[in-house]
Amino acid sequence: MNITSFLLYCFIVTFTPGPTNIVILSTVQKFGTKKAMEYTYGATIAFALLLAISAMLNTMLITIMPKILFAMQIIGSFYMFYLAYQIYKMDSSKPTVYQTASFMSGFIMQFINPKVLVFTMTVIPSFIMPHYFTKSAVTVSVIVITLVGFLAFATWVLFGTVFKEFLLKHKKTVNVMMALFLAYAAVMIWI
Repeated sequence: MNITSFLLYCFIVTFTPGPTNIVILSTVQKFGTKKAMEYTYGATIAFALLLAISAMLNTMLITIMPKILFAMQIIGSFYMFYLAYQIYKMDSSKPTVYQTASFMSGFIMQFINPKVLVFTMTVIPSFIMPHYFTKSAVTVSVIVITLVGFLAFATWVLFGTVFKEFLLKHKKTVNVMMALFLAYAAVMIWI
């Protein structure tokens, strides 16, 4: 497994602005750090749950239909290229929708967040399963990815204001760099 492309994919998808990160940023600004962390805990628990469900489903599917792994790699690669394009053309100046800052709203957000849903369904079969099939390896991978997600959420909480200003000031440069890294991760699935 190419650990560099795996980590790049995880960090880019979790650290770049998406519905959850934008709500965290808004929550920090509107309700403060404590409420944002409450929201973050809910989002992290749901993220871990989605990864675990994905790992179980993908493990069952690959046992039943081994060629599904190849299809999931293709879907994962195309999704990464799509995300790279979306990040490249992202407009962070659009207004943010405010939500109630609670554990439950953070938890539920993950189940309706398309970025998280597609990420959790593609990261395991694209990066882990081609190389590791044991339950322990998949479990460790779920834990590592969950920790990366929590770090991303916590970063948006702790440095939300700084990142918002930075993203607005250097929006195009940051978007181009993240898009290129994400495209690199998509290509590395096949190498």
